[in-house]
Amino acid sequence: MVNLPLHAAMVPGFPLLGALVIAALRGKLKGNAAGMLATTMIGLSFVVSVIMFLHTPAEDGPQVVNFFDWIHIGGMDVPFALQIDALSLTMMLIVTGVGTLIHLYSIGYMHDDARVSTFFACLNLFTFAMLLLVMGANFVMTFIGWEGVGLCSYLLIGFWYTKPEYNYAARKAFVMNRIGDVGFVLALALLFSRLGTLNYVEVFDRAGSLSVEMVTVVTLLLFVGAIGKSAQLPLFTWLPDAMAGPTPVSALIHAATMVTAGIFLLVRSSALFSLAPFTQDVVLWTGLITALLTASIGVFQNDIKKVLAYSTVSQLGLMFVALGLGAYSAAMFHVTTHAFFKALLFLGAGSVIHALGGEQDIRKMGGLKGVTKITYVTFLIGTLAIAGIPGFSGFFSKDAILMAAYQEHPMLYAATMAVSLLTVFYMFRLLFLTFFGTYRGHAHAHESPLVMTVPLMVLAVLSVAGGLLNLPHLFGGHEPMKHYLETAAEGIAGEHNYLSASTEWILMAVTVGLILLTILLAYNRFVKKTTLDPEPEEMSIFSRLIARKWMVDELYAFLWERPYGWLSTQFYGILERKVMVPITLGAGRWTQKAGKAARMLQNGNMSFYLFGMVVGIVVFLMITLYGG
Repeated sequence: MVNLPLHAAMVPGFPLLGALVIAALRGKLKGNAAGMLATTMIGLSFVVSVIMFLHTPAEDGPQVVNFFDWIHIGGMDVPFALQIDALSLTMMLIVTGVGTLIHLYSIGYMHDDARVSTFFACLNLFTFAMLLLVMGANFVMTFIGWEGVGLCSYLLIGFWYTKPEYNYAARKAFVMNRIGDVGFVLALALLFSRLGTLNYVEVFDRAGSLSVEMVTVVTLLLFVGAIGKSAQLPLFTWLPDAMAGPTPVSALIHAATMVTAGIFLLVRSSALFSLAPFTQDVVLWTGLITALLTASIGVFQNDIKKVLAYSTVSQLGLMFVALGLGAYSAAMFHVTTHAFFKALLFLGAGSVIHALGGEQDIRKMGGLKGVTKITYVTFLIGTLAIAGIPGFSGFFSKDAILMAAYQEHPMLYAATMAVSLLTVFYMFRLLFLTFFGTYRGHAHAHESPLVMTVPLMVLAVLSVAGGLLNLPHLFGGHEPMKHYLETAAEGIAGEHNYLSASTEWILMAVTVGLILLTILLAYNRFVKKTTLDPEPEEMSIFSRLIARKWMVDELYAFLWERPYGWLSTQFYGILERKVMVPITLGAGRWTQKAGKAARMLQNGNMSFYLFGMVVGIVVFLMITLYGG
């Protein structure tokens, strides 16, 4: 039997407790003690989440646990409350399950770091913030977790703060997320001004009373928040730079926590988005353009983590395409499978980096499959999953998005298929250049320790079996995840598949055929011919443009960074140096002069003091007698 208030509090409470204890004992924890404690805390959260999942029927609908009244401002009453329903339970299992494996892996990866206790304290705090985000019963609770995730990402991306470029990456992530947060805050202000509440249950019940124009504005603002957190155009450039942090941080951000927050927000708010068709179109096209743009960039990346980073942005774009189509269950299914295989790929990349003494350039790798056998096999499974090979989890989740796209329009299906094929090409390019051929580096390669390879093996199993979570009717399944989430997201219950079985089989055959051809193309280029990409000066202008990431960073620098920097310099030169500094220094000088004048009255002459007292008494008496 579940004690809902107690169990609900324990899930975010354990990692928060772990963060506080590790921070308090930072100088006293020796060896792997901090890592073991942090892993135990998040592991306990996972166990409690499983218990709640097994004993909390989805058909009961949202269950809100109010702990205490929290904020009272004017007419706004915000309780400190958690909401337990199918959506929050799904996210709790993803965050705590994948998070536990990442914590365990980190024990081996960060073993020799001098600030390992600080790292695990931040990692636990990061997990706590994400759990608060997905379990919050109102927009304010979600926003607190939202901001907590942003803060922790800043701390972890810039964890190796002695390198200036890492500090820059952390600041970039923090600032670009704040841009999205402005939209989130404005949306909350509008919702409260119109509905008088920010509690999810009440907001969604009253959503029908809002005008179409108001719902459109609110949902667009919420989407701005999601763009920042889930790294979509135009705010996607922070995520590849976030690779500056330790690899376990990259896995946590890209797979289980931060970047899925935007997807979660839109699914949670599906009752609002289903009333705003214009916003859904904006979501769809933003996701599609982002997916195509970043998938093309991934083809030309040589940093093993950067390839995976652009892959993440592209996959998130596909999820937003699904959300724009109203296919909320397909989006959540892909969130789940993506958490499995992307965590596997990032941790596998970390294992390769660990094996090569920090090397991240895939042009200096090769031939590692015979040396790092466990890492190779598990990385291969992750690659097959993200490529959408039949039988692997990514095949089922990506196929659900492709079918939803085809139902909307065949050209949309073709565009999403192009994203998928680009994904296949750059992922197998990464696999072949890293593990096949001859070794092109200098470091002595070796397999990672068991504490790092066990999480890889578990995630590999999940990357294969994850498709069973929402197995479609075409394969004898009953889409269990879709039916489970129906009570938590209003849009899911209205989803329908209008395609015939024969159409689905044909589309699936076309998809698989094109994927296999793309793999053969990558094999022929990077294994059979063992050709590396040409140097930038040898590329075509178009290829160079893509290799330079479509010059998006340069465009932002031209439009915003340089003008803002120039404006700041002018303000400093005119206002600060010529106005504020003279005023500040002048105030000090006038204070000194006033002090000197006042000091003249204190001349040490007793008769002068007596005269002053007499004058004061006379003035006081005159005011008393004649003032009235």
